[in-house]
Amino acid sequence: QVQLVESGGGLVQPGGSLRLSCAASGIIFRLFAMGWYRQAPGKQRELVATITGGGNTNYADSVTGRFTISRDNAKNTVYLQMNSLKPEDTAVYYCNAARLNNYWGQGTQVTVSS
Repeated sequence: QVQLVESGGGLVQPGGSLRLSCAASGIIFRLFAMGWYRQAPGKQRELVATITGGGNTNYADSVTGRFTISRDNAKNTVYLQMNSLKPEDTAVYYCNAARLNNYWGQGTQVTVSS
């Protein structure tokens, strides 16, 4: 079955950095667009960044210039490098794999606070 396992979340001070990882299994990884989404308490889930199998990327305006999405097709893993973190980046971050179907990971908590 399809599994997406996120890791790398945690507590960080404003201005700090974190790198999230999502390891995928059960899919032909290189054929899937991969993405990171987030959901803050009381808010809807929103797109953070996506990357196609060929490496084309797309970012939400709120993270452009601070976050970088990348993928390693040999390791079936997608990454989200988050720099210059702000308190408003606090959320549960979810990994997504999309082709004909959508698959989701269980989420990892990112908290930005002093």
